[in-house]
Amino acid sequence: MIRTEGLTRRFGGVVAVEDLSFEVRTGEIVALLGPNGAGKTTTVRMLSCLIAPTSGRAWVNGRELHEDPSYIRATVGVLTETPGLYRRLSAWHNLRFFADLYGVRGAEEKIEEYLRFFGLWERRNDPVATYSKGMRQKLALARALLHEPKVLLLDEPTAGLDPESARSVREFISELKGEGRAILLCTHNLPEAERLCDRIVLLRTRLIAQGTPEELKRRLFGTRVVVELANPSPELVSSLGIPEARSAELVGEKLYVEVTDPRRDNPVLVRRLVELGAEIIAVREAETTLEDVYHELMGGADAQG
Repeated sequence: MIRTEGLTRRFGGVVAVEDLSFEVRTGEIVALLGPNGAGKTTTVRMLSCLIAPTSGRAWVNGRELHEDPSYIRATVGVLTETPGLYRRLSAWHNLRFFADLYGVRGAEEKIEEYLRFFGLWERRNDPVATYSKGMRQKLALARALLHEPKVLLLDEPTAGLDPESARSVREFISELKGEGRAILLCTHNLPEAERLCDRIVLLRTRLIAQGTPEELKRRLFGTRVVVELANPSPELVSSLGIPEARSAELVGEKLYVEVTDPRRDNPVLVRRLVELGAEIIAVREAETTLEDVYHELMGGADAQG
């Protein structure tokens, strides 16, 4: 549904996005992550035909960007970082305007459905200027979904929402994926990306890495087990001497050991540690998060952008 090949955008002498290649398939959510100025918003603007690429190619809904930009704009749902709503109009009239623009059939039923879902029905006649940031975010998401697009470009869909509303939106996005839509998600919330997304694209002007969260974790950290010790000793690391332990690091009372197959290698590791006099409290697989991956690849860069 979305595919890019060498997508590049320059603003004068400044390169915003360079040689970016990735795809979002039908029924898939892909997170686009990177620090401030990484090119995420520029990428979304190119894919929604708001700006043209300097070079490279991209296809959305089977059409190349330059081939039929009007078709792409009409069939893509976009949630931008700034909602861009008509603040003097009511929520109802905002959605009515865009429903007419997109030629939505059964517009009134659709508008009511989304206003009720996002908890805005009782305030449907109030000017958007009187809405909180979270309410405006919900309305902008309703606008992005109103014409039932097959491709969604979502920039911070849960920003400004209270925890309960954010959870409802995340569940709704998962349902949209189940309906066979392709969703590109830009988010500052790394746990949210890990829960929602099938694959991750890490961007800092150029592509840094891409893959499923589990693939990225294994690629960077391997498979690690953590052994909690009652008598930690630095000598354990240098004395292990078994091929099953590819690397080892002692942090406080915990020994982190990289193995190939925990089910096969853990018994060998435990026997060796007992031989060395280690008093083992617990052995478990070490948890690695998408945040660990992000900071490893980005060198500790701020997750926001």
